[in-house]
Amino acid sequence: MILVLMIALPVAGGIVGWLVSRRSVLATRWIALAAMVTVFVLALSLWRERAGETTVAGGGAWLVQVQRPWIQPLGISFHLAIDGLSLVMVSLSALLGAVAVAVSWTTVKERVGFFHLNLMLVLAGVIGVFLALDLFLFYFFWELMLVPMYFLIDLWGHEKRHAAAIKFFLFTQLGGLVMLLGILGLYFVHGQATGRYSFDYAELLGTSMSAGAARWLMLAFFAGFAVKLPAVGLHPWLADAHTEAPTGASVILAGLLLKTGAYGMLRFVVPLFPGASREFAPAFMVLGVIGILYGAVLAFAQTDLKRLVAYTSVSHLGFVLVGVFALNPAALEGAVMQMVAHGLSTGALFVLVGALETRIHTRDLGQMGGLWAVVPRMGAAAMFFAMASLGLPGTGNFVGEFLVLIGAYRVNAGVAAVATAGLVAATVYALWLVQSGFHGPMRREWKIPDLGVREIAVMGVMTVGLLWLGFFPQTLLDAMGAALKGLEQAAAVAAAGGLP
Repeated sequence: MILVLMIALPVAGGIVGWLVSRRSVLATRWIALAAMVTVFVLALSLWRERAGETTVAGGGAWLVQVQRPWIQPLGISFHLAIDGLSLVMVSLSALLGAVAVAVSWTTVKERVGFFHLNLMLVLAGVIGVFLALDLFLFYFFWELMLVPMYFLIDLWGHEKRHAAAIKFFLFTQLGGLVMLLGILGLYFVHGQATGRYSFDYAELLGTSMSAGAARWLMLAFFAGFAVKLPAVGLHPWLADAHTEAPTGASVILAGLLLKTGAYGMLRFVVPLFPGASREFAPAFMVLGVIGILYGAVLAFAQTDLKRLVAYTSVSHLGFVLVGVFALNPAALEGAVMQMVAHGLSTGALFVLVGALETRIHTRDLGQMGGLWAVVPRMGAAAMFFAMASLGLPGTGNFVGEFLVLIGAYRVNAGVAAVATAGLVAATVYALWLVQSGFHGPMRREWKIPDLGVREIAVMGVMTVGLLWLGFFPQTLLDAMGAALKGLEQAAAVAAAGGLP
């Protein structure tokens, strides 16, 4: 029952921590941290024992699987499974969950128990999304992420938190409802074609339908995932939510919630609708390229340090969108590598922004400058993660973007050429971040403490992760390779005219 434990532990940790918070706030923090560390250890046990086992995305030999009847008259089952792709994402979830708890250790001082309850529920929802193979169950976990994240922003956020929380809720809820229509549409189409109504992923694969139905259903799924990614045009909620959220919630939002959108495209959009996905792939790749450039330009235009980092996510996840719909091995591997590397690098930048704001009580770049001389450890960390964000060789970000560009070039050289310009734009905003914040004239006589032991430990973990991905990327590529091969096979069959 390892998969059930991965979801149950955060829920139990959140509830128990909430109950004991009146007696000991410290105990609440340790319980939440222990829950996420335990989930990470469970994930590592699967890496050690079974990663690399032959796996096919689409119902082949899953590493671990549990399926029990649930609401049988409606074809709903409790179906969880994990392969190389979902193992990578669950491992990232557990790691960033522990980081979110650690960085909230001293910054969250009000309603600590309720804060950790909501944080743990979000993480349980994220892990559930990565494990669920019944579409009804998947949608349950998808919505489970929404409400506690709303509370995290609205109750512990900054000055404009109420408006930001409402905008986040409305955008993501609307996207989720569109996806629900797609799920129900697929459910009924499958039932009419086979006489058996089911929400099970393995049964829905290869459902016979008209080309028109496939297009509309695929677009409904894509819209729900594109809002969460977010694709350009569906991104207005992102910067406000990031800016107003507390640091721990920003780490989860950037590092994990955005990845659920990309994961949904990899797990559901392409395998369930391979023909329609290939048909719309050129348009989606162009949308990704627009996001790469648009996000970079918006990032450079910001004076609020947190908004600057937030808009970089639109740019980085544009690479993911391009990689997913290039539909070849290099691009798909690059997309997942970019998802993981972005979670580490951008999560670390949000941690640094939160630590800096706590010390100087501003995020305005115009009031900073000269901080390196005062907090050299923080300056060095900001330099490293900013360089990783722009794709410095030796980091996972470089590997991910390089693989995406190689894969995109094989499909559309023009898209790859324009996307490459995004690397130049990333250099501009990354250097602007470091120069404006930590170099130049000192506008105030800063007397603030540098990174402490706990913060250095968090930065160290993120640094090691990025360098490991940069120097030993095959560790990740081998674990998820067989899972991604199933996507490639489905796309190849669709190209030959075999599937809608």
